[in-house]
Amino acid sequence: MGLEIRVPSYCQYRLASMAKKNPGNSSNSNSNSFSSSETIKTPPPPRSKPLPLKWTHPITAPEKGSLLVATEKLDGVRTFERTVILILRSGTKNPQEGPYGVIINRPLNKKMKHMNPTNIDLGTKFADYFLHFGGPLMFLLRADETTGLRGFEEVIPGLYFGSRNSLDEAFGLVKSGARGPRYFRFFMGYAGWQMDQLVEEIEADCWYVAACSETLISGISQNLSTVDLWEEVLGLMGGIIRN
Repeated sequence: MGLEIRVPSYCQYRLASMAKKNPGNSSNSNSNSFSSSETIKTPPPPRSKPLPLKWTHPITAPEKGSLLVATEKLDGVRTFERTVILILRSGTKNPQEGPYGVIINRPLNKKMKHMNPTNIDLGTKFADYFLHFGGPLMFLLRADETTGLRGFEEVIPGLYFGSRNSLDEAFGLVKSGARGPRYFRFFMGYAGWQMDQLVEEIEADCWYVAACSETLISGISQNLSTVDLWEEVLGLMGGIIRN
């Protein structure tokens, strides 16, 4: 329903007074006057469009759950060229607690079974899942609720990460049927910085910084190439950003 605005009777009084002062124009004045009972209807406000399932937009500084997207300045730098990094912790000024994340678009041409893991569960339940280049073993877990997810740290709503110390909890979820192997993604290592170091790299235009939706991360296929995701993220941000 549109918003109704009632014309005050004061307006009617003013129009009538003007008609008395200008009798020659009384017919025109009367025809343009409003009664106090008449209303003016305004159209309802437009409905806001729901956010798409996949979205990303630039932000000024990295935060937990945000993305670092390599700019063209890192072309030729083998480790980080055309990479997209999910920030797991934004870090502190303490040199031992700097920001770190995992490269989410650098799959290795190796499956878990090719690594001859000493852990039986890694070699069986996750045998045919690809490893991603990312140090210590880390993994992401997609989940819709927090029930029974002890030992994992939330990155953004619906997405958690764990380390080698959390493997027993991960195997427990799979054995109980609470989560299947397809909800996990394993990384060999992570990317880390000291706080000042990352700030300097961003100011030097080595990285775009962006917020993103959980579906952008969870929707990545196991073998998506580096360039595919890099181009998709920049496309969602409005195309290649150039200064």
